[in-house]
Amino acid sequence: MIRTHAPALPWYEDMEPGSGGLEPRAWYADSDAGRISLNGEWRFRLSPGAATRDESFARPGFDASGWATIGVPGHWVLQGAGGAPAYTNVVYPFPVDPPRVPDANPTGDHLRTFDLPAGWPGDGEVVLRFDGVESCARVWLNGRELGDFKGSRLPHEFSVGGLLRAEGNVLAVRVHQWSSGSYLEDQDQWWLPGIFRDVTLLERPRGAPRDFFVHAGYDHRDGSGTLRVECEGAGGRVLVPELGIDVAAGEAVTVAVEPWTAETPRLYDGELVTPGERIGLRVGFRSVVVEDGLIRVNGRRVLFRGVNRHEFHPETGRTVDAATMRRDLVLMKQHNINAVRTSHYPPHPAFLDLCDELGLWVIDECDLETHGFSGLQWHGNPVDDERWTPALLDRAARMVERDKNHASVIIWSLGNECGTGRGLSAMARWIRGRDPERLVHYEGDPSCRDADLYSRMYPTHAEVELIGRRAEEPLADAEADARRRAMPFLMCEYAHAMGNGPGGLSEYQRLFERYRRCQGGFVWEWIDHGLAHPEHGFAYGGDFGEELHDANFVCDGLLFPDRTPSPGLTEYKKVVEPVRIEPVAEAGSVRITNGYDFANSAHLDFEWSHEVDGAPVGSGALDVPELAPGASAEVPLPMAGAGVWSVRAVLARDTAWAGRGHVVAWGQTEAGAPVVPAAAVGARPERDAGLITLGPGVFDAATGTPVRLGAVPVEGLRLDVWRAPTDNDNGAAWLPDEQYGARWRELGLHRMQHRTDAVEAGADGLLVRTRVAPAGVGPGLRTSYRWTADGERLGLAVSVVPEGEWRVPLPRLGIRFGLPAAYGAARWFGGGPGEAYPDTRAASVLGRWGMSVDEMQTPYVRPQENGARAGVRWAELADGSGAGVRAEGGAPFWFTARRWTSEQLDAAEHRTGLRAGGTVWVNLDHAVQGIGSRSCGPGVLPEYRLDARAAEFSFVFTPLN
Repeated sequence: MIRTHAPALPWYEDMEPGSGGLEPRAWYADSDAGRISLNGEWRFRLSPGAATRDESFARPGFDASGWATIGVPGHWVLQGAGGAPAYTNVVYPFPVDPPRVPDANPTGDHLRTFDLPAGWPGDGEVVLRFDGVESCARVWLNGRELGDFKGSRLPHEFSVGGLLRAEGNVLAVRVHQWSSGSYLEDQDQWWLPGIFRDVTLLERPRGAPRDFFVHAGYDHRDGSGTLRVECEGAGGRVLVPELGIDVAAGEAVTVAVEPWTAETPRLYDGELVTPGERIGLRVGFRSVVVEDGLIRVNGRRVLFRGVNRHEFHPETGRTVDAATMRRDLVLMKQHNINAVRTSHYPPHPAFLDLCDELGLWVIDECDLETHGFSGLQWHGNPVDDERWTPALLDRAARMVERDKNHASVIIWSLGNECGTGRGLSAMARWIRGRDPERLVHYEGDPSCRDADLYSRMYPTHAEVELIGRRAEEPLADAEADARRRAMPFLMCEYAHAMGNGPGGLSEYQRLFERYRRCQGGFVWEWIDHGLAHPEHGFAYGGDFGEELHDANFVCDGLLFPDRTPSPGLTEYKKVVEPVRIEPVAEAGSVRITNGYDFANSAHLDFEWSHEVDGAPVGSGALDVPELAPGASAEVPLPMAGAGVWSVRAVLARDTAWAGRGHVVAWGQTEAGAPVVPAAAVGARPERDAGLITLGPGVFDAATGTPVRLGAVPVEGLRLDVWRAPTDNDNGAAWLPDEQYGARWRELGLHRMQHRTDAVEAGADGLLVRTRVAPAGVGPGLRTSYRWTADGERLGLAVSVVPEGEWRVPLPRLGIRFGLPAAYGAARWFGGGPGEAYPDTRAASVLGRWGMSVDEMQTPYVRPQENGARAGVRWAELADGSGAGVRAEGGAPFWFTARRWTSEQLDAAEHRTGLRAGGTVWVNLDHAVQGIGSRSCGPGVLPEYRLDARAAEFSFVFTPLN
């Protein structure tokens, strides 16, 4: 018998993290040492596989003039250079046979020729740095191989000083889309190969440090800060002029300081001065510990009002420029967000500089996820296979060493959705040994053996309350249970922001405020990952022909792909606002509570306004005493009277993220009951030529449906219960109990049939009796429409009685009708300016609003129910001359208007599939079903379910002339 030995694996399939590179170190941009950006146009060639042995392109003199040109940083699949993006949430898009990858392994060869500036470098070393390459790279400079690396979203450096020449340097990089590292990077995102972050040459002069570590602790008991800067490989001094600090590197010094927090991001400018290099420092003093079962920063419990953030741009993918990073953070600050989890990898390092500057707490997460093994019951999971441990430790070290000098980073995260294993424990031990001054996070292990805090994804409100009381279900291991029960609790993901939603945010926030153990969470996620597409507008999974994909699950953010805030972000801003403004019942005053963790209210001004039926009556400044964190004051309003009183907390001065007058928080109170329209009665119905006329209304005598209101044609007025299911209505495949979209279709609510049982014209009006039900089933809705009128107005009272057994809630309950397309200008008094639903209406401002029907639409990447306005008292639709229809509710109602039906909205897969027709379709709803977060989290809370039960509601219609 002849035994054969399997050949050694190629470098891109072995489990090692790389070869030839330098040890990781801190990233910084402020230095007097030279640097050359190698970003720009590179020559590029794509091959379908990785097996080629042709490395001639890396040799000097190779003719690449026939190659394509692409931009670096960038992804070749987004630059028309071959291949296509692919999206999966969990499953790997290749056979799971670690560490092997398919022969079909797109390989991009990159070439860059460059000269050195005159006189550069000096007599020191030079480092070539790559900040991000997916998924692995092999590097040559001037024909000499430097090495290879894996770890897509982590830095890698090579020493190149002896290889450089004054002119004609040739940098060659071979990038494979798939590698053994791909098994560690299954992170619910587009698979996008390429050199997607900066490539830089860095001078390392003689006498410059190899690395440095800034330790800047804060003692809240006496207000002192202790600074110590470790400097490796060189002697030096640390200067912080504002604090009078001038000490040797490595020496600790304690002085009085203002601490750094996300609310008050105080940074002190300093320098690390060594014989070979001066490095700028931005020092923020702060401490973070777990004490008494709470995360405390600078001695105080903090409440995280956070978001998860993938790096994303609709045109450039994970290549995100500095202006876009700042725009993200400015939007976060403007929407009261105070924390970011860098899901699920370290971001571009410049992003953390901005977090330091603008003020956000950061959970910095390692470039690690092995979620695709969950379908294999975690068999073969790399984090429990010691052969992978060197790669895991390399990733942990590259994150910590790169980002260790950022005040904003207070928690290290081992990774995401990796199951459990010895490799994670090894990472946690290394991180604690290197940086004991921060906390360690990991969600995927219920025992929390490697973590300092208890973290969960998408628990229900009821479970969060149990956890807040430290009364959650116990672990089998009593010792582990006691340890976890003593930990602070954080939701690293909650409130899945996919499509219309998320619902239930307010209820979560009240739990965070009630139970000190519950220290907030991070909404999933910041931005929809819709890629710009010529046909679809924005594309999602499957739009590029992927065999395996997870459709629009990649579009689950608080921003639309173009970075326009969604209604979900507006809602989140209101829910997490750091100042609470609440009416005091029957006292003509408001209670104002400072919900900041550290800041007093001195940076805010307070304003009041008074409106009646949406019309301004008065406004002015409100005198509010300065409030310490957690303090409250009851403040009288300056006037009495019916109407809507609003109080706003606004910035008193300009900041780095918003100007003076920016609204931070607001509250409203309504004095007096909403005005109910007078009954429209007195007119008698008259028959003529198949029509019935009643006041300004004209009806079809056979069906009893109105065909005209004054001069305005009316089409198809009838009871309506259907909506185009939202992503949360459809739910997640692994959460089948509340997949309402499928259950509604199974019952047939999308194809209801209407039967007229009687049209009865009496002396005081018109009564139309109907039954509304889907085909093939027994349940139905016995519905009557009672029409009355006076000389100018038409009244409608609707009565609905369910028949049969209804096992699902209704999507909506109200009336729908059509108006000619010309009536496209909307005005209303009620909630606005944006959409709202029963469990997403905290941000709905009661007032008078106006916009076009087109502007009322919310542009979700996958079309679905949208655009309802809450608490509406009256609504008007008019043409350019002001003619149209006014509807007033007997009680506040929900108002929706669009240029397509719910059925057409339901049928569209992309926004480009919606075509405006000749009709404006109007819904006036008595009630609508809540939204929930069931696309990945909890469903609709019981109080927001629209169960089928008897209901009565009414409207008064008036023609507008």
